[in-house]
Order: sequence, then structure tokens, then C-alpha cells
Amino acid sequence: MAERTSPGEFIRQVRQEAAKVTWPSRRELAISTVMVFVMVFIASAFFFAVDSVLATAVRYIIGLGA
Repeated sequence: MAERTSPGEFIRQVRQEAAKVTWPSRRELAISTVMVFVMVFIASAFFFAVDSVLATAVRYIIGLGA
């Protein structure tokens, strides 16, 4: 069974771990943000293209039965 930690000990451990965090610089943050927007745009363009192709294929298949 796991050893229980007191609330005071837990807070101390959280502060120790938080002190180890390295925050990104403003430049790193800006670059990461731009990269996220670029990847979102690429993914949305890809899924739009795939959806359009599949929609056209389904319309063609349904049109064959009419």
C-alpha cells in the first residue's frame, strides 16, 4: 500500500518541483505559438481536401444508383 503524505509535505514537494521548471523565453514562446498556428492551418487544409475528395466520391457513387 502507498505511503500517505501529509498536506504540508505535499506542498513542500510541489514547491520543490515547481522550482525545477524552466520557463520558455519570450522568443521561444513566440516561435512555438507561430508553429502551432502553422500546423493547425496545414492540418485543416489536409482534412478539408480529404473531406472534399470523399464527398465527391460519395456523390458519384450515390449518383450511379439513381
